[in-house]
Order: sequence, then C-alpha cells, then structure tokens
Amino acid sequence: MSARGLAVLLSWLSCCGSALWRYSTNSPNYHIFSTRSTIKLEYEGTSFSEWSVPGTCSVKNKSSPKTELRCFSPGFQTIRPIVTGPDSEEERNLSVDSSHICFLWYYKVINLFHNLTQVIVLWIYDPENADTNELLWNANEPSLYSLILSRQLATLGQKPIIYTTLKRKVYFPHDKMKNGTWRISVPMTSEDVLKEIKGNQVAFQDCFIADFLFLQTFPLLTIPEIPGFLPISSPAGSQLMATWIACVPSYIVVVADMETFQTNDSFRTWIRIRVPPNILTEDERHSISDVNVSRDGIFFLINGVLYIKSFTEFKRLGISENLPNSGIIGITSRKWCWINYLLKAKRRSSMAIWTENEVYLGYTFLKFVKIITTKKLKNLLNISPAATLTIHNVEYPGHPLELALLLNYCTTCRVNKTIYVVIYNEDTEQWVYQDFALDVSIDSFLTPHFIYAAMPELILRDKHRIYYCYHNFTETGVIQTPTEFGNLSRLSNNSIVHDIFMDYYGNVVVKMENNIMFYFKINIRDAIKLHLWTNSTMKSLILLNSSGQIFLIYVFENGTLYPREYPLKLESLSVNFNINEKCPYVAFHNNIFSIFYFLDKGQNLSIWTQIVYPENMGLYIVVESYGPNILQEKDQTHYEIALGYCTKTMTVTFFQNINYEAVDDYFKLQHQNTGLVLVQVRPNEYARACPIAQKVFQIAVGCDSNKFITVKGFNKKDCLQHDFFYVIEKSYLRNQTSKNLRVKYNWKKYGCPLRLDFGEKFHPLLQLYDNNGYVEDVEVNFIVWEIHGRNDYSFNNTMKKSGCLNEAQTWKSMTELNKHLTLEEAWGPENYKHCFSYAIGKPGDLNQPYEIINKSNYNHLVWPEDHSGMYVFRVKILDPNYSFCNLTTVFAIETFGMIPRIIIFSAMEAFLDCITRLNPSYIQAATWLLLSSLS
Repeated sequence: MSARGLAVLLSWLSCCGSALWRYSTNSPNYHIFSTRSTIKLEYEGTSFSEWSVPGTCSVKNKSSPKTELRCFSPGFQTIRPIVTGPDSEEERNLSVDSSHICFLWYYKVINLFHNLTQVIVLWIYDPENADTNELLWNANEPSLYSLILSRQLATLGQKPIIYTTLKRKVYFPHDKMKNGTWRISVPMTSEDVLKEIKGNQVAFQDCFIADFLFLQTFPLLTIPEIPGFLPISSPAGSQLMATWIACVPSYIVVVADMETFQTNDSFRTWIRIRVPPNILTEDERHSISDVNVSRDGIFFLINGVLYIKSFTEFKRLGISENLPNSGIIGITSRKWCWINYLLKAKRRSSMAIWTENEVYLGYTFLKFVKIITTKKLKNLLNISPAATLTIHNVEYPGHPLELALLLNYCTTCRVNKTIYVVIYNEDTEQWVYQDFALDVSIDSFLTPHFIYAAMPELILRDKHRIYYCYHNFTETGVIQTPTEFGNLSRLSNNSIVHDIFMDYYGNVVVKMENNIMFYFKINIRDAIKLHLWTNSTMKSLILLNSSGQIFLIYVFENGTLYPREYPLKLESLSVNFNINEKCPYVAFHNNIFSIFYFLDKGQNLSIWTQIVYPENMGLYIVVESYGPNILQEKDQTHYEIALGYCTKTMTVTFFQNINYEAVDDYFKLQHQNTGLVLVQVRPNEYARACPIAQKVFQIAVGCDSNKFITVKGFNKKDCLQHDFFYVIEKSYLRNQTSKNLRVKYNWKKYGCPLRLDFGEKFHPLLQLYDNNGYVEDVEVNFIVWEIHGRNDYSFNNTMKKSGCLNEAQTWKSMTELNKHLTLEEAWGPENYKHCFSYAIGKPGDLNQPYEIINKSNYNHLVWPEDHSGMYVFRVKILDPNYSFCNLTTVFAIETFGMIPRIIIFSAMEAFLDCITRLNPSYIQAATWLLLSSLS
C-alpha cells in the first residue's frame, strides 16, 4: 500500500471506537523482533500523554502517540501509554530477542508458461535499512543498500538454495549472480508447494540471514473485473466472511456488506468480484449468506440458491447440475491441506452442499452427487420415524477423506434439541455415529471447526461460548475463562462470537464482532483474553498468509481493504507473562520429517519421539492412530534422568505381518489390508506456552502410483528412432495362425532394443524406482512373456536344476488352467504357487524349462539358433508379498547372427533390409539405393 493509503488506514482506525495501542517492525510477520529492531509504537485515541518504557529501552519522542522504540537488553520489556483521565491503558510485556539474525531473504517470482517453470529471483535485505518498496513487498529489484549487502555476502560464500518441505527436493541457483540477485528455476506445481529459502551459515558483522518459509504454487489467476458489472455483497450490517483454497491459503475471497474481494497473494493485490446486470435483483445482489471457492470458480449462496462466478460466466446452479433449485442452507469446503492421500475410490469431493434433509458432494467440473437424506440417516441410526431429524451443519474434518454432519434431533421440538455427530468416509462410503450429544435450546446454531489432528477433534461455537471435543469425543466441555464461566460475551462488552481462526501449530483465536479476541491452544480447556488490537467499529477478519502466518484484513466503508500483520506469538507471550504460565516440558523432539508415508508389502516405518521435562512431573508420550485396523505397532521406551531433568525417548514401528501367497482371494485380502491411517504424536500434558501441540502424519498402506520398474541397461533415448516394421513367421507364434504377423515397432512404448548374438543368453535385472529416483534392485520372482505372441525362446534352467520338488507353474499350464483370461491375466501374484514343497503342486516332468526368473537364480532367456528376430517382452513381478502395485515393464531384444527369415519382394529389398538391421545408421543410404533401383 502507498503512503497515502497507509494514512487513510490510520485515519479510519483512529476515527472512532475505544482507545488502544499497537506496535510494528519493518520485519515481515515480526520475524525479527530483537535488540536490533526499531519498534514503531502507535496510540489510537485522544487522551494520550506519554509513553512509559523501562530503563533498558529508549523512545524517540516520548510525548508523541506515534514514535519509535529501541530496547538494548533482551527479555520482557513492559511498555504502557500514560493517558489523561481516570482510566489507564493496558500494558504489554514485549519479548525482545537477542538473536544474531539481522537479514532476510527477499524474493519475487517470474512465471514462464512456455516451459511451466518459475524463476525465483532472490536477494538479501536488511529490514532496518530497506527502501519502501522492499518493505511493502513490491520491489522488482534490490535497493542500492540491498545490492551491496547481497554482493558482500556472496563474496563471503553465501549462496541460497530452495528446499521443498513436502517432497524434499533441492533447487540450486544459476551459475552467476545477476544485478546483485540469485535466480533459481523451479517447476510449476500444485503439489510440492511449501518451499523454504535456505542459505549458508555466513555472517557479516556478526549478523546472519534467517531461513524463509513460503508457499509457491501453480499460478492461480483472479477473475477479472469487467466494467459495467455490479457489486455483490452480504446484507447490510453483516460481518465479514471469507473462503480460501485449503492448499493455497493466499487465494482468498472476502465478502463484505458492500463488495466482494478476491486475491491470489494474501491481499498484497486484490480485485473486486462483480456480476453482470439483469441476472440478480437488487435485493439478491446484497443477500450472500455463504461463499466458497474452488478451481471451478466462486460459489455464492443467495436466498437458498447456489450460483457460480467463473472466468466465463455467472450462472445459477440447479436441477441440471443435480442440485436442488432452492432450499440450500449451507456450503463448505476443506479447511486443512492434504496434498497426498491414498484413495481407493475414484475421486474425492472438493465441497459439500446441504439442505435441511439432503447432503450433496461437489467435484471438479461442476459434478454433484447426493449422498444421503435424513430419511436414510434415521434408518442407519435406528431413530424413530416419528422423531424429527434435520441437518444442522456440515464440515470437513482434519481427515482428508471424511465429512462430518451435525444433526438436529428432537421429538416435540418446542424448547430443546440434541446435536448429534455422524462422520462419512468417502473411500469406504460408511457412516459412523460418534459418541457425542449436546443439548441446546431449539433456536441455537452451532458452527463446527475441526482441529488439525489425526482423530476427529473439534471445537464448536455459538454466539457466546466455545465447546471443545478432544481425543475422539472422549473429552468434552466448555472452554473456560478466569471469570464468567466461559461466557465470552460477558467479557467483551456483550458482543457475540464472530469467527474462530485455527492454524497448523495448534493456535486457536476466537474473534468477537467488536474485535476483542481470546486465545487458547488445542487440547487446552481455558482461554485468555488478548490485548485489544483493533477498535470496535472496524470490520476485520483473521486469515493465513503465504508464509503460514496470520494477518488481519480490514474492510472500510468506502469499499477498500487493507491487510495488516498480527503478532500472535508476541501477544500471547505478553498475556502469559502476567499469569506466569509455563510449559510443563522443556523440549519435545521427533524425527517425523514428512506428513505422508507410503508402506508397501514387507515394509515398516519407525519413528522416534523424545520429551524432556523436570523430574517428578510424570509426563509421557501419547501415540494415537485413527483409521482402519490394518497396521501393527511395536514400541520401546528409553528413560534416563540427569541434573533434575527426565528424558523419555519412545521408538514406534508400524508394520504389517500378512502372507499373501496361495490365499483364496488375493485381491480381496489386499483390499482389506490397504487404506489410510492417520497418526498423531503428542505429550500427555500441554499449555498455551508450549510451541507446537502435536505432530500429525499419514501412513498410506497400499500401492504408491509413483513406483515403477525398469530393466537395467534399457532406455528410450540412445538409439535412432525410425519407422520400422518386421514380420514374425506364423510357426513362431504361441497361438498357431494361418498368416505371418506383421508388427510395427513402437519406439515410444518399447524403447531401444538391445542387440544380442543369438548364442548370447540374457538375464534381466529389474530395478525399482519412485519419483525420487532409484530405490533398489528387485530380488524377487518375476515372469516374462513376448507381447506379440512369440514362443520361439526358452530358458536355460530346468525345474530340477532350480530345486523344484513338484512341477512348477509355466505359461502353458497357467493358460490352460485359465482359458477364460487373457495371457497377461492368466498368471500373476494372485495365483502363484512355488514348487519347493511336496505339499504344493503335483509331480511331473522336472526337466521342463523353469520359466520364473529372479536376481539370484541365474535363469536366462535363450534364443533359437536357426534364425534371428525381434522380441518385445513384458515383465511382471510374480512374488505376492512384494508390492500392492501391479509392477510391469517392457523391454525389447533383437537377436542377430544370420539373415533373418522375413518376407521379401526382391533381392534388392532383402539386401537393404539386411544392411539396416546390421546398423540402423545406414537407413538413409539404403533408402537412396532403394529409390535408385526402382527408378
């Protein structure tokens, strides 16, 4: 915002309402708040006299309501404005650090759509000496001071990298600095979105650079504002409402009572959303009751009807989209981001829509499906048909595949009703009734806010109180306050609850309509009142920015808005200082570096977590899992005590112990033992003064779609690709046909063929890869077959030589046994039986070729010696205990040693075919000779 815009903001903030005071620094998100920082103080009101500061701090102008403060000693510094009159202003205890972090990374992004990359331009800046554009985060190049600073640190060895938190990839800068900046190219992605700028540990004048966490996703465009279109808003006097994309929290839509605003950068820039005339009436345009945003567009709920505003149109949704034409009472979308998850079903919803008696799920491309009615819910919950059951509210929990319904239940429905909770799993399509019931007055309305947790944990709000449901509904109650028994309205001048903000770190902020705020953390049962930050007449809302930090958005009566950072950590520390609350433990560590883990067959996952606490506190570590019962756990705890502190270290291993070989129904057993398990690790006791509440992660048991196998030594690049046909003589085919088979070689699918002398045996070595690269050599059994039906090859090992006690499975025996199946389906891990036991199989001729290969059995493919040819093989993993994935790949072998038996039409064509087979590079010359002979 410009200096003029900032002045307008300050005039709006100070125009009316109660007196208050705030502080700020030049460091974004208050990242640096130390003895080196210039702290800007501002008093809002008319009774200011002077600032009261401790002797360890100095103030630039003690008598000015807007001044600068510097503190020379670290620790808590008590700051208070002295005012005239009988009342006194509240004091703050500012926690000033003594960190050697002085500098920050500045970045800007250049989108290159032609190659789907983003160039991130980086330089170093000092917030205390940056220019205005850098402080407002709209600089296109470094200032002179930042240019000199970046070059100086570069000569000392500074060189940044970008590290992605989710996929753990590292991107390095281009070779040389350009105009005092580093440039790093990263791919555009909607998955690996959480990035961190990290530098070397290089100091300049005893100052280091702070690492910088930020969100960078595939560019999402805002809907352009079209001249002549009309404003759309909530009813006059309404509080602000907002919606955002869960995995892109900087992409936000805010609805006020005069305009609707949209941003893709946390309101650094923004536009107004307007609609074409003659579609809505004047009253309808100012009647938004709910809003939601997805990649399809912005959804508005107006008088029970759902509308969508996209880049191309604004239209009403209804019967043609499988939605009701009216009567819709709510819409919602996911609030927590899970980029990765295991879904056995075909798709996952992006939003939910409901009436009093029906629930619909919405998918991309405006697809909607009705999943339940209250009539069906009565049957599922065994509720009497005479009772009244309606849908109270709907919300997505922390689980990536679940949806929660709050239900109204009553019989006479005159005075009270009971709120029940049921949870629907989109993958299993099962409804589960939760052990929760809350009796409220008939006109009460509760809004659920699910916590970022593995278990279904939530807090509920009505107009005056906050209810908690912790640890899978085993602990419930009302969030308490020091006075008034948890009635927040009585502690905030009879205002009512406006909204609740929660983040991934367990912080919970309750905002009242008059901007008084209360604070607690998850698993905590009491709240504290925060210092006043915004006057009571300003319309505001708490949101999350692209750095994962909270900020306030202010909307003014003239139809403009302004974002302002909010120092939640500093404010909570200040309040906690007065009540002397301490965290019960000193440290809580773990090695859980990812939020998503895949477990395949035979694999296990081991984690460790450690808690350090003063002795005699009796703390311990809690590991909880939620989901299907498909994993076993084994834990071990190590305990030691020294110098008055206890250290407990717990190691937990998750694994499966199931044998999938020779079972009655292989695919059914696989399906029963795959799924998604959520795990959380936490201390048994907690306090608001503790940093992070708990660690939450997923364990997906099943097939990782990023896994694949290859045959070592084969690729698709190191050969000259050209149109190539060859003919397989009919006598070489598995299924005897009346004609020879003409095949076009598909270079894209088959890759480069390996050329072997027909006397040279071949042993395929399989290698397993995932999206991070090479994993391991595959040591288990696999089978091969020629995809075009050739069977003029064999194996050098016999069943007897391989150690078989009974006749082994072969392609011939398996295709005869499964005549109703294709060749590819006839034999696989689902019906594999080994031959190394007298109890399995039957006696037979053990001198037959053994057609199963693995890394160590030295079984090779052998070729006929009377002709050469082209073979395209498909490989399949045969071991039923190796992977949930159907791992296959293709490789091609071309044998040579004598002129192949092919169909020819002339001596010249035969000669040219022989030449091109011996060396493909002769193709051009051979083509010229052929054309010459024809002419």
